[in-house]
Amino acid sequence: MKFTKMHGTGNDYVFVDCFHERVANPAKVARQISDRHFGVGSDGLILICPSRQADAKMRIFNADGSEAEMCGNGIRCVAKYVYEHKLAKPGPAISMGDGAKYLASLKIETGAGILTLGLALRGKTVQNVCVNMGEPIFRPKEIPVKLPGERIIEHPIEVLGQQLPVTCVSMGNPHAVFFCDEVNGVELERLGPAIENHKLFPRRTNVHFVQVKNGSELVMRTWERGSGITLACGTGACACCVASAVTGRCERTCKVNLPGGVLQLTWSTEDNRVYMTGPAVEVFQGVWL
Repeated sequence: MKFTKMHGTGNDYVFVDCFHERVANPAKVARQISDRHFGVGSDGLILICPSRQADAKMRIFNADGSEAEMCGNGIRCVAKYVYEHKLAKPGPAISMGDGAKYLASLKIETGAGILTLGLALRGKTVQNVCVNMGEPIFRPKEIPVKLPGERIIEHPIEVLGQQLPVTCVSMGNPHAVFFCDEVNGVELERLGPAIENHKLFPRRTNVHFVQVKNGSELVMRTWERGSGITLACGTGACACCVASAVTGRCERTCKVNLPGGVLQLTWSTEDNRVYMTGPAVEVFQGVWL
């Protein structure tokens, strides 16, 4: 099986071109290939598949083999691969909600719907990708989180004997956001799995701790559902931008600093959609025996 290793701000995945390859048991392959000692090493496996509705379809399997709905960093890499390997004819130049114009566009089908992406090109190479991530979801049943009310904004929950105020948002997948004074002081390896598997989250959740540097800049660390501590989470960065805005901590356009790099976020007042812009990098190609 041929594969390509790619990453978006350090959130790394093994990508398989299912236009030309077949993966019979992706959950099993994800567990094996993601192992950083006995496999290729990654946060998961992403399949780039044909789609009847879009230019390509993305399926994402976490390092534990569970299938996720969406991956913000992964979809930028999918767009890069589809464009550079000519798997589909790209759409025309497009203006995105971040205020920039992109020379080419693609539509990618995901478990969270069909998303539109703008591609920033240098020659024939994709450098950065802007993703229309859709509207944030606050309704508890749709996130899902087992708490009452229309929105879960800084609602205290008990975690390992502590009361932690959580803000819950879905960006096609569930996110729990916690604000703190210093992200590097958080015991993420201890709190992360406890929150991910908390009884309030029936489908588990992605966990983020956020430090507000100023009104337009955030710092975040992530415990990703099914993968553990990761260097970045694109949907999580969107959720943190939204959570910071609704709690009055940050503007709707902000820079998010992650351990693996920087993402630019805009939660548009015009269409209520979140636009995420960041890099997509191919590292190497190989053959899985």
